[in-house]
Amino acid sequence: MNGTQTLGRAIDILFALAESGSTLTVSEIAERVGIPDSTAYRFIQTLIKNGFVERKGRGQIGLGLRIFDLARSLSQQIEKDLLTIARPIMEELTNATGETTVLFVRSGSKAICIENVTSKRLIRLSIENGRVLPLNLGASGKTLLAYESDKIIEEMCKLFSESAEGAELLYQELEAIRGQGYSYTLGEYDSDAFAVAAPILDPQQRIVASLSAAGPIHRLNKEEIPSFIEQVKDAASQISCKLGGLSG
Repeated sequence: MNGTQTLGRAIDILFALAESGSTLTVSEIAERVGIPDSTAYRFIQTLIKNGFVERKGRGQIGLGLRIFDLARSLSQQIEKDLLTIARPIMEELTNATGETTVLFVRSGSKAICIENVTSKRLIRLSIENGRVLPLNLGASGKTLLAYESDKIIEEMCKLFSESAEGAELLYQELEAIRGQGYSYTLGEYDSDAFAVAAPILDPQQRIVASLSAAGPIHRLNKEEIPSFIEQVKDAASQISCKLGGLSG
């Protein structure tokens, strides 16, 4: 096995552990990666030595702290690239729609604004950087949540709902958002505002951020809503493409 194949197998093991969401035995890892147990064991020993995986219990292997350091560094780099790429596209979207555009990322059960381009109109929606909103209210938060893993969506639906029926209704709404590729809310978080949000995805098609355009309800023209939605989706797709993702 040459160096490239060796690296490939090691990466396959890391992905197998990441996708499992928990720990695995050596045999389970070997089965998922498609290699003999003895080969998997040798790779795992090397990964343990370098801090990428750890023994979590008797016979159980999980991701190590060093992989999380790498993930954190990658996340910071993506966010830096995201802001550089997104700003001019957001300015174009604000000019085209006449409304404020905002960029939100998820942190736990919250959505945090990391960039905004405010409308130049006299009456406008204004959202400052650092503004925190719940994931279950408003187009930005719901879009972030809709594109998360099934496990996170299930946990958040339970967190935000007082009943099983409420959790199911939220789950169905998130499924619809994912299916149509955007979220449109009317007076949901702010009774005087409407918003349309679309996802920004990384090269692996994982959610990175949500891009929203929002304004006062009194200015909303129902006939223009389809065009407005397409403009937001197109802008979000442009950002995803520039990040290395695929347009939706």
